[in-house]
Amino acid sequence: MRRRLIHSTLAVVLVVIAVFGVSLVIVETRTISDSAQERVRAEAIQLASIVDSRLLGDQRITSAALSAQVGSGRYARIDIPEQGIVEIGEPPTGDVITETAHGEQGETVTVKESRSAVTREVGRTLVIIAGVALLAIVAAVLLAVRQANRLTSPFTDLAETAERLGSGDPRPRHRRYGVPELDRVADVLDSSAERIARMLTAERRLAADASHQLRTPLTALSMRLEEITVTDDLTTARDEASIALAQVERLTDVVERLLTNSRDPRTGSAVSFELDEVITQQLAEWRPAYRSEGRAVVSSGKRHLRAVGTPGAVAQVLAALIENSLVHGGGTVALRTRVTGNQAVIEVTDEGPGVPAHLGSRIFERTISGHNSTGIGLAVARDLAEADGGRLEMLQLRPPVFGLFLSRSQVARPSRGGDKQVR
Repeated sequence: MRRRLIHSTLAVVLVVIAVFGVSLVIVETRTISDSAQERVRAEAIQLASIVDSRLLGDQRITSAALSAQVGSGRYARIDIPEQGIVEIGEPPTGDVITETAHGEQGETVTVKESRSAVTREVGRTLVIIAGVALLAIVAAVLLAVRQANRLTSPFTDLAETAERLGSGDPRPRHRRYGVPELDRVADVLDSSAERIARMLTAERRLAADASHQLRTPLTALSMRLEEITVTDDLTTARDEASIALAQVERLTDVVERLLTNSRDPRTGSAVSFELDEVITQQLAEWRPAYRSEGRAVVSSGKRHLRAVGTPGAVAQVLAALIENSLVHGGGTVALRTRVTGNQAVIEVTDEGPGVPAHLGSRIFERTISGHNSTGIGLAVARDLAEADGGRLEMLQLRPPVFGLFLSRSQVARPSRGGDKQVR
């Protein structure tokens, strides 16, 4: 492309030089010839006038007296009646320019000049025109090379950007070149790079979230299956199998939720549900793990609260908080339900050392962890809560208290028994 641009620019310049150069040569040649003819004519007329003056003054007409009136390189012939012919200079040979003038006393003046002088002047003019044309060609070459570099360099740069996108490097370069068409291509490539970057980020996030969220139900499912393999009691085996089936259903719900969020994080399936059912299910799921650690997980607070959200998502949020307390906390883990305004709140706390002060404001950021863990669990839990229109907050650092806020359902059930219960 660079070579084509240079060749096309040079072709245009050469055509322009040829058209205007030839026209200029023709015009200049004609102008020089006409100017030489006019000079010879003027000299003939002037010489005739001088001869008339001398004849009227009865002066003798000689070549010596008139030689100063004839230009160098010219020949003059004066034919005077009754006096003869007077010649000044040497007669030119070859092609000549001739002009004749007649005086008032009957004399005839003929002036001749060799056309070689005109030819020399035309030659000098042609040399000047050729020099100017050569300078124009050199300038055109320089401009063509510069313009070709200016146009081809962005294409090379855009090709490198496209190659980077194809090799998996989606960083936009934000380079512009001052050419609207090229800048439009650069805009499209940068937009594509940003979309690819978002897609790759979403894919990596989905993979990280899946590995983290599937770990808990798979662990619980494996524990139930281990219980079945070591028991000889048919009733116990059936109970454990029923719980395992529930774990499979929850695992399916987790997978569906992950896929839904990967397509559109704002998509939700909020319904009115009872918090007691989700909390009871989580207690049953986590108690074996806590018993193996010599710890307990309990719940208390207001019962029969109904909230608006996705039960599976709320269960995942609570599972993340309970697992966080199991791994990083200490003592008994307590789930407490309460009401504030038009919201139902589930608080999760434990008796551990809590969260360092410098991490308090960043505890829900991805990759932020105070115990060398992945730092994904709380970030995923917050995203799940917000997807359902709720929110997850750190209410207290020491002892740690997390609060899950959900909108209360307009459908209420009368409470049976006291509100404060430990289950």
